[in-house]
Amino acid sequence: MPVIDLNRSRFARFFGKELSTSEMAERLPWLGLDIEDVTAESVKVEYNPNRADFCSYTGIARALQGVVNLKTGLIDYMVTPSGVSFKVDPTVKNVRPVILCAVIRNLVIDEDVVTEIMTMQDDLTWSIGRDRKKAAIGIHDLDKTRGPFTYIGCQPDSLTFIPLGKTEEMTPRQVLEKHEKGIAYGHLVAGLERYPVILDGDGGIISFPPVINSEQTRVTGDTRNLLIDVTGYEMGPVSNALSILVTALADMGGTLQSIVMDYRDREIVSPDLSPKVMEFRPEYGRRLLGLKLSDDRVADALERCRMRVRRRDQTFDVEIPAYRVDIMHEVDLVEELALGYGFYKITPTMPKTLGIGEAHPLVELARKGRIIMVGLGYVETMNLILTNDDLHYHRMRMRNGDAVRLLNPVSADFSIMRTSLLPGLMKNLMDNTHESYPQKIFESSDIILRQPDSPVKTRRVLHLAGVSSHAEAGFTEARSVVESVLQNLGIEGWSVVEDSQPFFVEGRAAKMVLEGHEVGIVGEVHPEVLSNFLLENPVAAFEIDLELTDEHRRKRYL
Repeated sequence: MPVIDLNRSRFARFFGKELSTSEMAERLPWLGLDIEDVTAESVKVEYNPNRADFCSYTGIARALQGVVNLKTGLIDYMVTPSGVSFKVDPTVKNVRPVILCAVIRNLVIDEDVVTEIMTMQDDLTWSIGRDRKKAAIGIHDLDKTRGPFTYIGCQPDSLTFIPLGKTEEMTPRQVLEKHEKGIAYGHLVAGLERYPVILDGDGGIISFPPVINSEQTRVTGDTRNLLIDVTGYEMGPVSNALSILVTALADMGGTLQSIVMDYRDREIVSPDLSPKVMEFRPEYGRRLLGLKLSDDRVADALERCRMRVRRRDQTFDVEIPAYRVDIMHEVDLVEELALGYGFYKITPTMPKTLGIGEAHPLVELARKGRIIMVGLGYVETMNLILTNDDLHYHRMRMRNGDAVRLLNPVSADFSIMRTSLLPGLMKNLMDNTHESYPQKIFESSDIILRQPDSPVKTRRVLHLAGVSSHAEAGFTEARSVVESVLQNLGIEGWSVVEDSQPFFVEGRAAKMVLEGHEVGIVGEVHPEVLSNFLLENPVAAFEIDLELTDEHRRKRYL
């Protein structure tokens, strides 16, 4: 979790009021911040990465201003044209295609400000940029260079520049080989025929994103005007990082100016700080929080979270500032309502009626399935619900399917939500080839499927899957296990129908059908799949939809 150390006197400059460190320690948790340490002159706080706007003094100060009713409502940031020209060359299309820029003028910078800017840069490239992969930020002294600027893909050894912290000129390729930042982040451009660079009006390199800036444009205590660039692969993370950074710098006293990004086929005015408008139902918020608040109190609470509320008959139109990139759903505004009202004002209450709890039917069903599988000689495993295309589809001889994809995955290894348990079990076998055979493992857990008519557009489905690996593993073994599971679950009336699956051997696969619904698959794993998972022994596998079998059982007995 990221941490920021707030000096009391410096925080007062942005908050607009002197607070003791004990007062800060009392009020900062009202924003959802955790207190790490309190001294006579500073308070160290930890913030959730989803609140990336808390990476600066100004971001925390403006939020606290609202909660304590010092300043409320949406901040309208004035953005004027900079006159700076910036062209995006088509050669970056297959390299690192997205770039947005901004200019900050008349910013009073000292060593504390330089440190804070660098800290913001690092925190944003970690939280939003996923360690520079999705967004990398470059900050330059604008007075040390001049436009027009060009973002272009260059040959690895065609140009030279002095990278930050060095005194000798290097080509981009040499930076990756010799510079510490090049060694650390070279994997982000590895294998590319061209490297992304930003050229100034003289044709010199001022930045080699996402690796290193030029020493020429180093920011110092004498800097007054900044050029900011953010590059990446998608417009969303790039725009989010830029919005948070420039609004923080504007609150620090800088004058914010825009740049027209010329993409040849279109022009983009950057930054775009226009607020996002979201519909909010006050009754929805009251119901979720259990608070009896009037519409006026609801509107006031949202205004305290530095938003603008425009009231309609039964709903509000809420204008959300560009730096609040964490608000994506109406339920996020419910959290803001609680924050604006005051978490500390909400009194925990006991339920009016007390009852005895019991396990959810699906939890009980999963428990019963586990007992059956252990009785059949299988060992339970537990895998993550997140996976990736290579493991889930490619190694299983399948094309990419309709899996739910994460918008900002922490790692490429965890980019989708699984729709089957079998790929995870195959990986378990691959990771344990050094163990003795036979190996028989199972998992009883959820998969995630799309469901457009659901409020969250998805649904969780409880599955049971197992694999058996040894020299004699085959279809007959897997089918006998499935029959034992269904019989012990009290399921009757199912039938076995020949089936074809890309990950099973043709002619050695079947599906279990119950009242016209496919409730499971069983078969012998295809040799190519075995090879993809580096397995030498045959594997027999099955997967059952426990929810469909339970639905049938309930119809029969309840």
